[in-house]
Amino acid sequence: MASKLIALFTDFGLTGPYTGQMKAVLYRDAPGATVIDLFADAPSARPQPAAYLLAGYAAWFPRATVFLCVVDPGVGGTRAPLIVKADHHWYVGPDNGLFEAILRRATKARAWRITFEPKSLSASFHGRDLFAPVAAHLARGRRPQGEPHAPTRFPDWPDDLAEIVYLDHYGNAMTGLRAAALPDNARLGVTDKVMPRARTFSDVPHGVAFCYENANGLMEIAINGGRAEDVLGLKIGSKVTVEP
Repeated sequence: MASKLIALFTDFGLTGPYTGQMKAVLYRDAPGATVIDLFADAPSARPQPAAYLLAGYAAWFPRATVFLCVVDPGVGGTRAPLIVKADHHWYVGPDNGLFEAILRRATKARAWRITFEPKSLSASFHGRDLFAPVAAHLARGRRPQGEPHAPTRFPDWPDDLAEIVYLDHYGNAMTGLRAAALPDNARLGVTDKVMPRARTFSDVPHGVAFCYENANGLMEIAINGGRAEDVLGLKIGSKVTVEP
């Protein structure tokens, strides 16, 4: 059955023309498809933290969703352009580790190197010229435009990343740690501070920092009524420790 859902996962930023240009291709090549902006502010030019963020958020999307993923600091270089079918979802993007957590956690996965050749391919915008047409093709229920390929793997990457992988609009800090992979009473430490574990914001006093399982199963650090990013001095890549 053809997918009618394409989810965008990029580091393009919340302003500028890049997301709009990519959407224009999707509307042209997959008319009638629903296009969702999942992340436009994924970790910039950093495939490793982006990989854990993508895996955490892709899991609950409907079957046959096509994820169009562009965190691609090596665009125009030697990295392969990739299609991945992992369990019931499709992923299109660069072969640079962005799909490592997806591949590792899938019960069944296949991959193809994209062989589609657009009439015009810029050296620096494969998201628009290559990945978007291929994602639209898949969303229309077509076969992958590629040849079987063994993706580059990153065996030294951990199963769960003990770092901050995303800072949201509220200053909350998501980690690459799945709550289900930790003991129920585990706490998190950052910048020499250990955060108590709570269920949600209202379970701690105003102004208190804590950690909790967010709505997508990742461990997150927050402050009730405050911005953990600012108060704790957090950034993408800040190290996190797991404490008993």
